[in-house]
Parts: sequence; C-alpha cells; structure tokens
Amino acid sequence: MRLNSKWNRRGFIGTVGMIAGGILAPRKLFSLSRAAAPVSTKVNGFGHTGNPYEELGVTTPINCEGTMTYLGGSLPHPELEAVMTMAGRHFVNIHELEVAAGNRIAQMLKLPDGYSALVTCGAAAAIECGLAGILTSGDEKLIRQLPDVSGMKSEVIIQKSHRNPFDHQLRSTGIKLVEIETVDELRAAVSDRTAMMHFTNFANDAGQIKVDEWVKLARQFNVPCMNDAAADTPPVSHLWDYANMGYDLITFSGGKAIRGPQCAGLLIGRQEMVANALLNNSPHEDTIGRSQKVGKEEILGMVKALELFLNEDQDALAKEWQARLELISGEITKVPGVSTSFFVPDIANHVPHMRITWDQARISLTPEQASKTLRDSKPSIAISDGEGKLGLAMNSFMLQPGEDKIVAAQLVTLLREHSA
Repeated sequence: MRLNSKWNRRGFIGTVGMIAGGILAPRKLFSLSRAAAPVSTKVNGFGHTGNPYEELGVTTPINCEGTMTYLGGSLPHPELEAVMTMAGRHFVNIHELEVAAGNRIAQMLKLPDGYSALVTCGAAAAIECGLAGILTSGDEKLIRQLPDVSGMKSEVIIQKSHRNPFDHQLRSTGIKLVEIETVDELRAAVSDRTAMMHFTNFANDAGQIKVDEWVKLARQFNVPCMNDAAADTPPVSHLWDYANMGYDLITFSGGKAIRGPQCAGLLIGRQEMVANALLNNSPHEDTIGRSQKVGKEEILGMVKALELFLNEDQDALAKEWQARLELISGEITKVPGVSTSFFVPDIANHVPHMRITWDQARISLTPEQASKTLRDSKPSIAISDGEGKLGLAMNSFMLQPGEDKIVAAQLVTLLREHSA
C-alpha cells in the first residue's frame, strides 16, 4: 500500500491494521546501517554568519515573554538538534514512524493502559485531528467528507468561559459549538447529536465546572471528552495527570516548555481515538488534516525532547529562573519609584514571573510605551506590557546566559531616562 497514492478500500483497511498492529506490537523503525555523517557542517553563503535571521534583516529579540508562538516558541536542546539532523538523513514510512513514536512516548510517560500518543504539528492540529477521529471513527467515506458532518454527530459542548481563538480548530471540522455555563445546562445540552465535550485547561478558574468534574460528567453521559492543555507544562506530571483523570484526549504544545520542535505537538489519548486521529491527518491524502504535515525530523525531535524534559531537575530550573528575576529586580528597584513583585501562574506557563511597576508621577512612562521602546531597542527585548494590568510582566525561563544582566541594564536606563 502506498500511503501517498489514492486510497482504496483494501488499502484503507490495511492502514487501520497497521495502526492496530503498531500499537499492540511496536516494530523497529529503521536500521541505522549507514554511518551517520557528522552533525556539524560548514555553511557557505546564506547562514555563514551564524545568524541567518540578521542576514534577512529580521530582529532576534531577547525573550522575556516566554514560549510565545509568535516569537518562535522555545530554543531546542543541542541534543535535540543532533537527533533531528540524524532523522533528516534517512527515509522512513511516516505512518509507521508515528505509531512507533507514539508507543515510545506512552512508555516514557507511563500512560494508563489503553492509551497512546500521536505527534502532531502543534497543539491546535492535535485538537482538530483528535475531534476528526471521534467524528469519523475510522470510516474512510466520512474522513473524506469532512468538514461536511452530514450523517455524523455534529455538536461539541463547551463552557462559555472556555471559548477562545483555539476553538477555531474545533469549528473547522464542521461541528457546532454548544455553549453552557452550569451543570444543569450541560445535562440539557447532551443529546444524540453530541460528539464530544471540550475543556480548555487554562480557563479552569473561569468556568463553573472544573477540570476534574468535567471528565466525571463526560463519563456519566458516555460522551468523549478532550482537554486542551497546550501550555500546561511544567509541572511535568500534567503530561499524564489528565489521562489518569480519565480524559479521552489531551493536547499539548511541543515547542513550549517541553522545548521540542516549534511545529510539533502531542495528542495523548485512548488508543482507538489516537489511531482514528492519525487516519484524519498527514501523511494520508484527502483528509482534513493533510495540510498539517509533521515531518520525520519533528516526530523524532518530539520523542527526544520529552526524554530530555522528563530528566530535567524542574526544581533546580525554577530556582535558576527565580534568581534571574531577582537579579533584574535588584537593579531596577534602585531607581526611585520602581517596585517589583513575584508570582507563578496557577495554570499554563507555571514558572516564576515578575511584575514591574512604577510611580508614574515620578516616571513619565506607560507600560505600553516601555514595552515598545524596549522592543525597538538594540538589542531588542520582548517584554509584556502587562496585558491590561499595572506595569510590565516578564518571566526568565527563555533567557539565555547573561541576558538577565542586559535586560536589567536596559530597564534601568529606560526608567532613569523618564524619571522626573
């Protein structure tokens, strides 16, 4: 069967069999019988300076905002880059690779029995293909039919407070979102049209129904449920906590705190649902997820990133990140009228943060002006304007060695320049 050729019924059934066989009996992916070429390669022409972004005239800022997608997520470990380079020097059956990688990830995370994983091209892609798998249940005709949901269950229940731009991936399958706020409204909303119940993890505090109760209600109503936990690591345990709660599908970003490839994500869930999600995704043609290709390099990169992430000393890292913030705080609070405070978000980006405020009667500068000035400076510094709250907000877990001192110096200069 050629996965990049036109499907036929026999080929489709063979594909399903490959998934099931791979889940139950993982096979060796490929033999590295050829000696791998050295990872380091001399670059001539474009890229010879070591910073191809600057060669294009594109700014590379110091990142005080964290693992923001618009800033490129995170920076990979050198070992990760080496494994991805190795991956690029071989051909492999992508479908077989996805199954084998999913099995390895399930073993690494010690997921509950009956759970597996799928590397996607991001958490948003995991949302879409995960729901598509639920809608189509491995039916070739229905897979080709999406986003026309005729003949399928066509509604997804979501708390009103959990609506956000990422539910576009749910709507792209053709379903209708049904908004509820209370348990009674949820009970009334469940019907024979209900395909799934969706939970947005970072909105846990905003909704009346919390993360643990949502999955219990889904079990009660016999409705599959998904948890979008894209940025909800650290803590590392969240990679398996929601599966242990009973969520059928859980999504994570690969290119955030896990420090995997930016164009990678994870769909963790029940084996059959994960298998059906893969059938709705690349490399299969005539599927809603065909455009969301994830390459062999990203798949292996995600496996390596998780291995490294699981072996990190998260407590030691948190202390290091806090120390960076305290260094910056110690310098900028020498400016009269400037104060700082520290916090850790309860959900998503659960790392040390610092808020910087000042007496605007003594320093004539708004947070928006400060953020823009720092972004336009050299070196450029990306720092949040506080998102509607007082002062600037920042974290340090994407700073590179020595950048905390640069940030402190530029902040001191900026605040003194606008001091009365």
